[in-house]
Formats: sequence, C-alpha cells, structure tokens
Amino acid sequence: MKTFFNNIGPGALVAAAFIGPGTVTICSLAGANFGFTLLWALTLSIVATVVLQEMAARVGIVTQKGLAILIKDEIKSPFLKQVAVILILGAIVIGNAAYEAGNISGASLGVSGLVSGLPFKYIPFIIGFFAFLVLYIGNYKFLERSLVALVIIMSFSFIITAIMTKPSLELVLKGMFIPQFPENSLLTIVGLIGTTVVPYNLFLHAALVKEKWKKPSDLKYAKIDTFISIILGGIVSMAIVIAATAIKGNSIQSILDLAKGLEPLYGDFATYFLGIGLFAAGVTSAITAPLAASYVAQSCFGWDSNLKGSKFRIVWISILLIGVLFSSIQLNPIKIIKFAQVANGILLPIVAIFLVWIVNKSGILGIYKNSLLQNSIAIAIIAITFLLGLKSILKVFELW
Repeated sequence: MKTFFNNIGPGALVAAAFIGPGTVTICSLAGANFGFTLLWALTLSIVATVVLQEMAARVGIVTQKGLAILIKDEIKSPFLKQVAVILILGAIVIGNAAYEAGNISGASLGVSGLVSGLPFKYIPFIIGFFAFLVLYIGNYKFLERSLVALVIIMSFSFIITAIMTKPSLELVLKGMFIPQFPENSLLTIVGLIGTTVVPYNLFLHAALVKEKWKKPSDLKYAKIDTFISIILGGIVSMAIVIAATAIKGNSIQSILDLAKGLEPLYGDFATYFLGIGLFAAGVTSAITAPLAASYVAQSCFGWDSNLKGSKFRIVWISILLIGVLFSSIQLNPIKIIKFAQVANGILLPIVAIFLVWIVNKSGILGIYKNSLLQNSIAIAIIAITFLLGLKSILKVFELW
C-alpha cells in the first residue's frame, strides 16, 4: 500500500490541472441546460485523456526530455521548427496566462461563498500568494503532496454534492454511454472535451513524470497513476453535471449559481460543499497552469531542468501576476473560459498529432513506441475531436 501511494502523483497533478473553474462552469452549464444527455462526451473525454496522457508520460520517462524539445528536435526544417515553437508557446504560455485569471477568480468565488463579509477584491491576492509559496518552494514532493491533498478534498466535495441530488442511476448510465446531440449542444460538447483533454497537460505530464521516475521499468507505475487519477477526475466532472441537472431553469452562469439553486433542497450544505470544491479546483489549476507554461518554455528554449531556476520562475511568476491582476479587477471570466474550452477542443487534434508522431519514432522510444492498437485508438480520438472541432467552427460562423 505504501508503494502504491508513493507512486501516485503526476497523474493527480494532471487531474488537478483539468478540473479548474472552467471545467466546473462548463459542466454546470451542460447539466443545467441538457441534463444527463451529454455525459457521454465526458466518457469519451476520459478514454481519450487516459490514452493520450499515457503516451505523454511514456515519452517523458523513456527519453527524460520534455515533449516540446522533442518536437523541435525532430523537425528538420528551420522555418517549420520556428513555426512549431511559436504555435506551442502561443497556445500554452499565452493561453495559460488567459486561464489564470479564471482559475484565481474561481478559487476566490469559492472562498467568498464560504466566508461571508470578506471583500472579494482582496481574496485574489491571498490565493495568488498561496500559489506563489507552493511554487516558490520549488520542491517537487511538496508540490505533489499539496496538490494531491487538494484534489482529494475537491473530489469529495463535488461527489457528495452529486449524491445529495439523488439522481436516477438508469438515466445517468444512459447519458454516459449513448451519444445524444440535443439542439444547440455542439459547442457544449466540444467544450466538455476541451476542458478534459487539455493540450497543455500533455506537455505538463511529460515534464512531471521525469521528476518522479527515471527509468523505463517505472512505466508500470506511471500507467496505474494515470489510469486512477484521470478516471477520478472524470468522475468529478460527471458529478458536477449530475448536480447541475437537479436545477430547474437556465439561470446557471457560474458554480455559485449552482449552489444557490441547490440551497432550497439542501440548505447551506450545498453552498459549503461547492464552495470548498471550487476553492480547491481554482487553487490546483492556479498552481498547475503557471507550472505547465514554465515547463513548456523551458523545453522550447532548452533551459536547465530546475524548478528553482530563475528563468523558470520568471515565467510562472509572470503568469501568476497576470491572473491576480485581472481577477482583482473582477473581470468576468465566465464567457472567456467557455470559449477557451471550445478553443482547447479545436487545438487538441493538432497537439495530439504531434504527440502520436513522436511516440511512433523508434529512434526516440525504441521498443516503447506505440503498438498498432494504441495507434488505432489515438487516430480514432484525433478523427473524432477533429470532426467535432470543425463542426463547432462552422457553427460559430453559421455555416452549419
């Protein structure tokens, strides 16, 4: 049992990264507007996430290198290499800076729901300072244990809330395994996929596993860690959808609206459980988003792999400051987060193609490269996400 818990970590950090305020918001909207009918999108997302994150972890452990630097090294054309670096940096570093305001605002909303009378404008600075301390310590074990603890708290909070709504098990199972496309649900479906199968997590996972494991024989631990953590994260996302389904009407715009909607049935307990869950979700993502951006920048520019390195710290501090600044002026992140999740869903096939290309190179992974079955599943995932992403673009421009 001790060995089992010692080998849980990077996967839990990936789960911590994808269950942020954006996930909570899009799942709340999915449940309130479409009931259980879109749970299948999360089932698909969980399978896709397990498959792709396992590949990213395998790359990190076998090569002991970041995903971005491997992609850069394998592209021989100087022009295409520059294009790839710009695309990766733009999508991950700039994208995470935009997300950070939503992460800190989400954690702040959770605190304000728990502590009445505390002025909201001060809370983002408290959250930001806490995230700063965890990252500045620069100790991987401390970082891992802090986030695993927060993920456990978050999981219990949201799962208990869902159980309190007493959902129909038959309808939940039907929603999980029978694809349905209610009217005007396409962007929400792509958002649910985009908020679970997060492109930056592929880079983050490849970087984190080499902090914990150093040899290919450790791959078995990484697989167990990935499988358990991602499935738990998916269950939490489903729990939020299930809880939101209990709300009548379309008045939900944030997780606090979900808490208010549940109050007539469950009293203050709903507010407390959801407040704690949102706080934990916001803090974990507020820590992992800057961390992922730093790892990607480090990998792209070939910096030394050091959590305490000055360049590494400059990147995450910059992103954390941007998040605190925009959160403190109370810029409403809900619509930005929603569209960002859709953008993530559209970007995913591109990043996944890069990943599958790398894991099929014998010169990089040798005997650990993808099998035919793994490639078949990966290609199916890329095809499905590409078609859904294309349909969502056509819908946005009113061509569908």
